[in-house]
Parts: sequence; C-alpha cells; structure tokens
Amino acid sequence: MPSFQARLLITGLKPGNAPEAVMASAVEALGTRHHVEANQLDIVRGVPQISLRFLVEARDFSGENSEAQLSASMMRDAVERVAVTGRLSVLRRIRGKWAPV
Repeated sequence: MPSFQARLLITGLKPGNAPEAVMASAVEALGTRHHVEANQLDIVRGVPQISLRFLVEARDFSGENSEAQLSASMMRDAVERVAVTGRLSVLRRIRGKWAPV
C-alpha cells in the first residue's frame, strides 16, 4: 500500500477548543478513510504544523494520488471546525523519500 503524508499549518485555535482537539479531529477524519500510521506536531518557523502519515489502497498511481489529496482536503475541513489553518501539503513516499503530490 502506498504511503502518504499530509502536512497542515495551524495558525490559531477557534474559541472554546483545546489544542488537543486539532490532532484529534485530524486523526479521526483521516482514519475514517485510511489507516493512519503516525501523527506528530512540529513547529516550523514558529508556526505549528501537524503531520499525518497514512496508507492508501493500492491501484493506479494517479488514482492513489487523487485519493490522498481528497482525503487530506477532508481532513483539513475537519480541522477547520476547531482551528484556523494555513497551507496543506500532500506528499508520497517514493523510494525512501517524500515527494510532493
């Protein structure tokens, strides 16, 4: 199964939400469609960024990429209920390196 990673910048919390709600909503949303292998929070140039690694069911290369992008967008929509987001990046693991989709 191909491995993908979604990276999403978090620029703020919406009122009434705890910081933990950001990752919880991301994992829950992505987990409804794919197996989430790992998740982490990093600070990139002073801005929080969540990263989730997930598997997509094997089929044709472009179909896998489209599925990953759609799923990452759905994850972003879920996170935007609790936080203000920035740039979303989707990457695919190819020969041991992460490449933009």
